[in-house]
This record gives sequence, structure tokens and C-alpha cells, in this order.
Amino acid sequence: MAKATWNGKVIAESDQVETVEGNLYFPDASVNREFLRPSSTTSTCPWKGQARYYTLVVDGQENQDAAWYYPDPKPAAKHVKNHMAFWRGVEIEK
Repeated sequence: MAKATWNGKVIAESDQVETVEGNLYFPDASVNREFLRPSSTTSTCPWKGQARYYTLVVDGQENQDAAWYYPDPKPAAKHVKNHMAFWRGVEIEK
């Protein structure tokens, strides 16, 4: 079971994660969306496509752009569609 935690709260937990470039991508259904706030940040990966971001908000503390996902990934990354990954201090246990 993989788990993503930040500021003492479980952000996501699943036994069906996808691993890409060392990052674990959690299925959307496993993410506690109460901790997510949409961000206007985007980035582009040549083989995955355009990523969108969320800021984590837990107990009044914010972690800017700490979660990302690919809403319309390129064919080589289709397995991460409807999945989310985390960084910037989010602890990932596998």
C-alpha cells in the first residue's frame, strides 16, 4: 500500500499506483480532494504532455503546486491519466 502524507494528513493512499520516472501516481479515487486547491500553474513534458497542478491546504498551511496530474496525457503516458503525483515535501511511503 502506497501512501502520500503532508502536514500529518493522508493526502492519498492506494495499492494500485503507477510509477513513472521515480514518481508514484495515485488513482484519482484514492486522493483526498478536501486538501486540494486548483492552481493556474502548468508545465510541459515532451513525452507526457501538459501537467496541471494543485496546491495542498492542510490545517491552514499551504504547499504550493505540490500535486500534479496530466489531464490529457500523450499516448506514451496514457497509464497516468486519472492519476496524481506529489512532491515538495509530501512524504511518499511504499
